[in-house]
Amino acid sequence: MNGDFVAWEDAKIHVLTHGLHYGTGVFEGVRCYDTELGPAVFRNTEHVQRLLKSAELYYMPVPYSGDELRAATRELVARNGLRSCYIRPLVYRGYGSMGLNPLDAPVHVSIACWEWGTYLGEEGTRHGVRAKTSSWRRISPDSLIPHAKASGQYLNNVLAKVESLKSGYDEAILLDDHGHVCEGTGENIYIVRDGEIVTPGQHSSILDGITRKSVIQLALDLGYTVAERNVARAEMYLADEVFMSGTAAEIVPVREIDDHPIGAGEPGEITRVLQSAFDDAIHGRSERYREWLDVVDAADLQTPTGDASAAAPPSAATTTG
Repeated sequence: MNGDFVAWEDAKIHVLTHGLHYGTGVFEGVRCYDTELGPAVFRNTEHVQRLLKSAELYYMPVPYSGDELRAATRELVARNGLRSCYIRPLVYRGYGSMGLNPLDAPVHVSIACWEWGTYLGEEGTRHGVRAKTSSWRRISPDSLIPHAKASGQYLNNVLAKVESLKSGYDEAILLDDHGHVCEGTGENIYIVRDGEIVTPGQHSSILDGITRKSVIQLALDLGYTVAERNVARAEMYLADEVFMSGTAAEIVPVREIDDHPIGAGEPGEITRVLQSAFDDAIHGRSERYREWLDVVDAADLQTPTGDASAAAPPSAATTTG
């Protein structure tokens, strides 16, 4: 937290933290994988770049460089002795002033990591999930900034997620303010029809996912055609395959939407091929994509592990800035 390694149970903030009251924070979801090269943070550079850009869009000057944040992330993983984990960097306005003008509140930075399975579960990854088109629309670019991964904006996703769970589904799919397919609560979405992969573009209020960029690159390298365009709701029902991607979820098939089975009602061939290719990339088995891996090694443990990291529970981790 703000440059210091802090024990998990001591990572505390003031009750009048501005971000707690008004959502003035931006964050990232990052994963470290156990690879043939050692533990490696997947696309660390791209995640840090998006974090810094999100902070800039919400007028939060970050007191650390991208290189410092990347190094802190690697050291955090090394200190905790984790081979694979989920990583959560957070930039937020702290205690200092109340009211809707945030500019006098200090900007704080923390990074946490812990062992965490896939967002929609191993069963969903293998056999596909059931999704519901949410009654809640994705936030409009006329109201907020969908391209920023901002804390307060995720109330939109929370409403959609809870609605889908209470209705008996695994996940929600949000439409944009024009009624086009946008994304899931924590994933980008793709449909496959007649061998072509189609995904909503930037104009559909999507978060420009880093896993999305990876999936598109993998698909193109495998010879598939990928189109970024508006997607009508009914196109999902008519698709041969539907799948989603995100850092937390990785690549997950969608077997049913709004009680309509997708294709044969099970994960499709292209989805399986991309899942396999992505798994090879994140675990360092594909030489072609090794540049996506920021390897954690002994040099990243720059200071001796002290009482702070030793106090962290096995499934938790410390935080740093």
